[in-house]
Amino acid sequence: MSVYDFTVTEIGGGEVSLSKYKGKPLVIVNTASKCGLAPQFEGLEELYEKYKEQGLTVLGFPSNQFMNQEPLSNEEIESHCQLTYNVSFPLHEKIKVNGDDASPLYKYLVEQTGNKAIKWNFTKFLIGKDGEIVERFGSMTKPEKLEDSIVKVLND
Repeated sequence: MSVYDFTVTEIGGGEVSLSKYKGKPLVIVNTASKCGLAPQFEGLEELYEKYKEQGLTVLGFPSNQFMNQEPLSNEEIESHCQLTYNVSFPLHEKIKVNGDDASPLYKYLVEQTGNKAIKWNFTKFLIGKDGEIVERFGSMTKPEKLEDSIVKVLND
């Protein structure tokens, strides 16, 4: 099993199989537009813009599980992220990342990284070209700190 076995819902409502990203590295991140870490959207967008031609995709998954820091609707999230942070990477519908109601993708990501619950917004998972988790980064890890790991994955 890998992340490619999951189907997720885009922020606009359409379903997409993550298998469409086979052979390409991913950064999967839970987001919240009203979080103090929301400026990380800018760094994530910079990584996406810099490496998308080499195959990298950033996938954002808004979640309201941490101090209600994502109170917006899916439509409002999309608009806010585009207007405030110029986000062009794919965003998905608001989900839960912890607990019994967590999305299947996040249950898998947590399980595969030692069953450590997501502690806060902007936890990042680097996924290799094979769909396997390469590394998990905490919320406080700024997106630019992922760059060396991303370059390594792109060159593998």
